[in-house]
Amino acid sequence: MQLYHLGWNTFFQTAFLPFQNSGFSVGKIIAENKNKYLIINELGELTGECTGKLLYAAESPSELPKVGDWVVISIFPDEHKAIIQQVLPRFSKFSRKVVGKKIEEQIIGTNLDYVFIVQSLDTNFNIRRLERYLLLAVEGNIHAIIVLNKADACIDIDSKLQAIKQANLDAQVLVVSTITEKGLADLEAVLETGKTYAFVGSSGVGKSSLINALLGKIQQNTQLVRSKDDKGRHTTTRRELICLKSGAWLMDTPGMREIHLWAEEGSLEATFDEITQLAQHCHFSDCTHTKEIRCAVKQALIDGLIDENRYKSYLKLQREIAYLEADQNYLRMKEKKFKKVHKELKQMQKYK
Repeated sequence: MQLYHLGWNTFFQTAFLPFQNSGFSVGKIIAENKNKYLIINELGELTGECTGKLLYAAESPSELPKVGDWVVISIFPDEHKAIIQQVLPRFSKFSRKVVGKKIEEQIIGTNLDYVFIVQSLDTNFNIRRLERYLLLAVEGNIHAIIVLNKADACIDIDSKLQAIKQANLDAQVLVVSTITEKGLADLEAVLETGKTYAFVGSSGVGKSSLINALLGKIQQNTQLVRSKDDKGRHTTTRRELICLKSGAWLMDTPGMREIHLWAEEGSLEATFDEITQLAQHCHFSDCTHTKEIRCAVKQALIDGLIDENRYKSYLKLQREIAYLEADQNYLRMKEKKFKKVHKELKQMQKYK
């Protein structure tokens, strides 16, 4: 298999230039299991581990190899093993804040060309959740497509599509069913050789079933959702890339019940573009669109030009991002202070 079939391009080639004359090779992470990795390149599949230097230098888990990453490796061909020396820069990533109080990024996948945001056409359908996924896609520099699954079990598809239209969600929408095969051809039409795609969404929305349909065989385990509340059970337990006959790479991901943001203000503005455009006409440049006079956003809300629920969602996400940035700044200051004290202690020990 040639590297370009795996998504190798000039972006990665340029990043690899400092290493190519030092006897190193490159490979792509297609599966991760704790500190073990499955890597693929033109030689085939290799098992890999990180060097101690790479593990020590990483300031957070997000800097270590993730599924989708291109890595610089030393290869032991007779053993089908590799040592990971470096992670090459990523052109995109899909990530969220880890669940809980810890302020840390959890990367779902890297170097993705498209993310399929999957919701099922039952009680799982949620506009506000779609907004969160779209915001994270914008933050990660990934093209997003909304996939509404289980169309065979829905009698009001048009109302769901109308709700998406009214919410002004800027994304292509595909309505599909693995039972009737509705929309699967449209989904397949998006897939291209060498491109990488990820399916994201809650448990039970049918991500694994969609991958099985595209593969034409049962490869991913699936489970039924609970009938009492339409809640799904986790069937995918790890992230891995799967290659289709077309040459496209698909990533199934474990279901995400909570979508905590890991994003900046700019991504919020891009996701809520209609509100961003209106905000340019507010009287105050730092208008919060809540209590100020002559606020163009509030006036548009009164005039019915923007949806009230979308407006409330915008304010909620804005606050969440502000809290995240404040927490990140606090941690950076704390880390900076720790490093300063540590440096002073080393100096004192040096002159004892």
